[in-house]
Amino acid sequence: MTTQTQAADTLNVGSKRFTESYVLGEVLTQTAAPHARVRHQQGLGNTAIVFNALKTGSIDIYPEYMGTINTEILKHDSALSLPQMQAELALQGLGVAVPLGFNNTYALAILPRNASTAPQTLTDLAAQPGLRFGLSHEFLGRADGWPGLIKLYGLPQQATGLDHGIAYEALAAGQVDVIDIYSTDAKIRQLGLRVLTDDRNYFPRYDAVLLYRLDMPARFPQAWAAIQRLEGKINNTQMIAMNAAAEIDGQSFAQVAQQFVAKAPGTPVARESFMHKLFGPDFLRLTSQHLLLVLLAIAVASVLGIPLGIIAAFTPRLREVVMGVVGILQTIPSLALLAMLIPLLGMIGFTPALIALSLYALLPIVRNTSVGIAQVPAGLRLAAHALGLSARDRLLHIDMPLALPTILAGIKTAAVMSVGTATIAAFIGAGGYGERIAIGLALNDNQMLLAGALPAAALALLTQWGFDLLERLVIKKGIKNS
Repeated sequence: MTTQTQAADTLNVGSKRFTESYVLGEVLTQTAAPHARVRHQQGLGNTAIVFNALKTGSIDIYPEYMGTINTEILKHDSALSLPQMQAELALQGLGVAVPLGFNNTYALAILPRNASTAPQTLTDLAAQPGLRFGLSHEFLGRADGWPGLIKLYGLPQQATGLDHGIAYEALAAGQVDVIDIYSTDAKIRQLGLRVLTDDRNYFPRYDAVLLYRLDMPARFPQAWAAIQRLEGKINNTQMIAMNAAAEIDGQSFAQVAQQFVAKAPGTPVARESFMHKLFGPDFLRLTSQHLLLVLLAIAVASVLGIPLGIIAAFTPRLREVVMGVVGILQTIPSLALLAMLIPLLGMIGFTPALIALSLYALLPIVRNTSVGIAQVPAGLRLAAHALGLSARDRLLHIDMPLALPTILAGIKTAAVMSVGTATIAAFIGAGGYGERIAIGLALNDNQMLLAGALPAAALALLTQWGFDLLERLVIKKGIKNS
């Protein structure tokens, strides 16, 4: 690797979509920052998405847990030692190292409203079938999560999926009775929760470690040396305190990490006002990312969708096929489509998000183009044919001008939909207003959620008004030319 290439190289740090992972990602970023150019791609989603990003080289390193590596990534039923994990991961060009010093295991917790009847252990849960479980979606699907838990303990209850960030609020409000937690969560102590004893030792240890690409230490030797000095430096008490600083005290992830890296004691930080969150220093960056993603997606969808709509209008045999395909694309859940595109493209971020948004925008554009052309009076086509116009000229000078208002209405619908759908792109590192929404969910911060949702809603309204104005201009021009 040449010196120029090394200078241009960026160390990409990843993190999952919960408070502790955000904080640890920032700790890694700030630890490495004096020695390399570093970018923190935060809140990328669940284990599958972040691990795929690591395998494909979209990120170089991220914090993970040994229990997750063992069961979710390497698919083992029994616990492996760290050297065994290193040997297996090396076959994929990956490494695991730097045990950070704390064990953040899974557990179930309740709010003991009636101390005499409240369960004490996981075994006690089976005797109370009326308990309502609100569990994180990842826990519901993990091999070391809900499926194995109900089998071992014989639990008869059904579980409802909840985002981890709002599960505590649901428990405090009495909407659920049992939630899954991480043992270093700050709100356990704040809410006075009872962590149920795992009396049959179902949950393995989840010692925090770092997963990284094996080529990363050679590319960033000084940064890697600094990161290695984090080994054993974070105990459970420190991690709980850092989580509390973010979730309870209102500090940003960067502030929490800065205090740890600088070995500075935590100082009270005034909570940011809503207006500061709304128009903070990231506002222009997020707005430009969101706008660029939506504009390019609509442009790509129009380039593909208008010709497909023309084909559907003039070729009845293909109409059902075309409309069926674009209709099916619309039904695929957005996060599922994004997750599928990551391994297919070998990357996260802007490109898979652009492809997904473009595919979602196709249906209204194709449908309206087809309908608009089909509504052109047959008499006009016959007259154009009698005048000797070719099929191409009839399309360009008769069909398309008359169908243009309907086509524009389809593009407007697609654009307004894309403004909202683009918020999902933040979950794979594409930025935009969804970045604030993801952080708000992780922290259960309603103001941060609104700081992401309100600009997206305003942008959707501006898009609607802009296309309304364009439609009026097109119609007015058409009347003048008629």
